[in-house]
Amino acid sequence: MHTPISTQCFKAYDIRGQVPSDLNEDVAYRIGRAMVTELQGKSIVLGRDMRLESPMLAEAMIRGLCDAGANVIDIGLCGTEEVYFATSALSADGGVMITASHNPKGYNGMKLVKSESRPISGDTGLNAIRERVESGDLGPLASSPGEIRFELSKVSYIKHLLSYVDVAKLKPLKILADPGNGAAGLVLKEITNKLPFEWVIINEEPDGNFPNGVPNPLLSENRELTREALLANSCDLGLAWDGDFDRCFFFDEKGRFIEGYYLVGLLAEMLLKQHPGSKIIHDPRLTWNTIDQVQLAGGVPVLCKTGHAFIKERMRLENAIYGGEMSAHHYFRDFAYCDSGMIPWLLVTVLMSTTEKKLAQLVDERIGAYPCSGEINYRVESVSNTLQKVLDYYLPMNPDIDKTDGISISFSDWRFNLRGSNTEPLLRLNIETRGAFDLLGERLLEVSSLIEVSK
Repeated sequence: MHTPISTQCFKAYDIRGQVPSDLNEDVAYRIGRAMVTELQGKSIVLGRDMRLESPMLAEAMIRGLCDAGANVIDIGLCGTEEVYFATSALSADGGVMITASHNPKGYNGMKLVKSESRPISGDTGLNAIRERVESGDLGPLASSPGEIRFELSKVSYIKHLLSYVDVAKLKPLKILADPGNGAAGLVLKEITNKLPFEWVIINEEPDGNFPNGVPNPLLSENRELTREALLANSCDLGLAWDGDFDRCFFFDEKGRFIEGYYLVGLLAEMLLKQHPGSKIIHDPRLTWNTIDQVQLAGGVPVLCKTGHAFIKERMRLENAIYGGEMSAHHYFRDFAYCDSGMIPWLLVTVLMSTTEKKLAQLVDERIGAYPCSGEINYRVESVSNTLQKVLDYYLPMNPDIDKTDGISISFSDWRFNLRGSNTEPLLRLNIETRGAFDLLGERLLEVSSLIEVSK
């Protein structure tokens, strides 16, 4: 008899929730069974992050996968991009990463992909898996269960990362690296001795207790340890990652946090020199700097809805060399069109070495040309009503309007994007101007006053 089960941990792009109330061994086992049934897969890669619940969820997931007849390739403690890499490199039928990325302690989740590391999101199989988990129709048990094979070596993955750089051209930079007690420390242990840099590494050991705070450098309070260590050691560059290191965050030599927006244009420009005329995918939240840099470098900017599933799909459609989101997700054609938190900093160190410029010198002109607010979140009673209210206010001013994702409203000297969160009653605001820092503050106050913030 089927026992009813909650599936509120299923989100638009992945699975995420509190353990054990939303996500537990029973749910994980059922997801494993249902995933194999939906994919009709024979081989599934599985990896996990450092969260305390991850080994338990991984074990349950493996039982479900094997009971459904799939062979499991267990790559152990790793980052999300290592599952992407292994799924493609080993020609597996799918992959699972057990992670809640940057969520608070007590949360966990899963990111699922099919063959060629194509994302499984709501309309590409995740809803079907959810329905099976809810209904109990998990598919048949295999007459002979699948087997588990361990592939814990990172050698092939590290070799691929190093293919993006000419080590002989790298200068002896001094780099501060802060994995935040996430999974990035394991990769640094294997790659640092292959690069001619002087390293200062803090919070290196993976630790699901998060003794130095949840690894989420988007929170300003989480940047202080990184910044202080960078300044104390007079480093040329600072790097920090979230827990599953699919995002990399940059600090310049002054300890200044560099918005991910400006890295998109920088990386696009660099890759376009190697692949002239290529297409670059970008999201609608902040666009002017990216469009400008891509066009100046002879590339073709292509606007795409925010979210990894949309970006990856559009990259394949356009055969784009690179895609970037201002949220610090960077996607590469040669990395199975997936996002990586390791490739971006490798490319930036190449650029710093070959130009002999500091990161501040590489981005200051762009920051001055297109200053931005960074993303600001507002909790509202109704996302749709608030969006309409803001739209109604600006419509009489005859702006350019784009509805690719939320609303983007553009005037000659400033623009903003306002979009609802996929998982919470939040509105996310991003504003940019053409070289006017004062106007940025004025317009931020103006738009904020129109947003109904719930008490």
